[in-house]
Amino acid sequence: MKYHTALDVSLRSVSICIIDDEGNIQLESKVSSDIDNIVSCLKRFSPDVTSVGFEAGTLTQHLTYGLQAAGYDVICLEARQVSATLSSMRNKTDKKDARGIAQILRTGWYSRVYVKSFESHLVRTLLSSRRAVLSKCVNLENEIRELIRLIGVKLPSRVRHDIFDAVARELIESHEELSNVLLPLLDARLALYNIYLRLDQQAKMLAKDDPVCKQLMSHTSTRSWGIH
Repeated sequence: MKYHTALDVSLRSVSICIIDDEGNIQLESKVSSDIDNIVSCLKRFSPDVTSVGFEAGTLTQHLTYGLQAAGYDVICLEARQVSATLSSMRNKTDKKDARGIAQILRTGWYSRVYVKSFESHLVRTLLSSRRAVLSKCVNLENEIRELIRLIGVKLPSRVRHDIFDAVARELIESHEELSNVLLPLLDARLALYNIYLRLDQQAKMLAKDDPVCKQLMSHTSTRSWGIH
């Protein structure tokens, strides 16, 4: 028998609904959003459950990777489409939403969302972390500029990130009243910048080994020399 298995996902729990090809409910359960608990529930019901569907959301990656590793075909549904379909239901609950998602899976009237690989998300996390740390460095640089400007000390209008510490430290240390207050801020900025450099080096190494990035960099290099 073919089963249509739906999950209605919240942060801490998952409502499970399994129906057959006729739309009859075969199982309804609620477990924690832990992969092992979900898989155990499905396996206890029947080994014939081969696919699981749920609405795209916060735990999409976590559930997709975990259920795929357990051998299930994962169907991630487009959130706006599911929301529009379920909006007509009265007295919405997690249990009823799971039933609605199961019926959507049975009818086949849904758009499937592509979930990127775990490796792709690792790269995205690296780039996001790198950008966030650099942003904090810039914020501290601007804060230091504002604070030393109050007593008439002015930094050059443009200072590269890699030499900012040396330029600012020399000016701050020349004013004894500034040193005790601003040097800790400068030290914090330098620590963040060193973290940024490590993250930046990791990103460069990934780009160096990636064939697509190599091709793009080659194209940029060719155009910079005026070669077409």
